[in-house]
Amino acid sequence: QVQLVESGGGLVQAGGSLRLSCAASGRTFSRYYMGWFRQAPGKEREFVAAIRWSGSTAYYTDSVKGRFTISRDNAENTVFLQMNSLKPEDTAVYYCAASAAGPTHDYDYWGQGTQVTVSS
Repeated sequence: QVQLVESGGGLVQAGGSLRLSCAASGRTFSRYYMGWFRQAPGKEREFVAAIRWSGSTAYYTDSVKGRFTISRDNAENTVFLQMNSLKPEDTAVYYCAASAAGPTHDYDYWGQGTQVTVSS
């Protein structure tokens, strides 16, 4: 049974930082892209960042470039999203996901989400 479990969300002031983690289990993700998406209230879910499990190439949506960094620890089957210089518009539920096609589409597996709230 595939499981993606996010953690690390919370409440932070604008300009602050948070580090999200996603622990993957249930299968080998060596050929999968691992991504982060977010969904703000009243908005559609959007792509944030992705990284190929067996490589170092990372992809970011324009609004987070230079502020967010995606990384992974293959030994621990964990993917991270370091978020710096947070803005109120970053407030959303953040989801971890895995895709065999990737990096920005056709995600097969999803976590339950973790809330990130940035106060102004």
